[in-house]
Amino acid sequence: QAGDRMTDAVLKKASDISAGVTVHGGNGTKIPYCSLGMIDFDGGPTVSAITAAKAGGIEWLTFCTGISSNKAKRLEADNRSSVCFCSENYNVTLTGFLQIITDQEVKKEMWYPPLSDHFSGTDDAEYCVLKFTTWSYNLLVDWRATRGRL
Repeated sequence: QAGDRMTDAVLKKASDISAGVTVHGGNGTKIPYCSLGMIDFDGGPTVSAITAAKAGGIEWLTFCTGISSNKAKRLEADNRSSVCFCSENYNVTLTGFLQIITDQEVKKEMWYPPLSDHFSGTDDAEYCVLKFTTWSYNLLVDWRATRGRL
């Protein structure tokens, strides 16, 4: 049972971390970044820094980008992906898949002011949301590790 409590504690803290390193869940002092891994056009891995807009714990995350961006085009060919948040105290690595969301209500919900540097507003046809859904995780939080599937 001690292992189950430890796993639950790590999962809870990882969920809190994921929510806290997003634009909508963070403390607002800076724009947070994470690493997003995808499959490139030639079938190899590629990783880029991106800002997470919002998180539902470690179950899902959203990102804002352009519909014609390389990220959006890559996921049309292969939507498998991985997200990593890390610091000196944690490494939250999630594996799952991405989907493109163009629903106007979702776009409004995920919008944050710096996006206006790239898009005219939430109704800009180029603006879209990428939703990452987790199927497995590999977590190291406060030097306690766990891995599993959702």
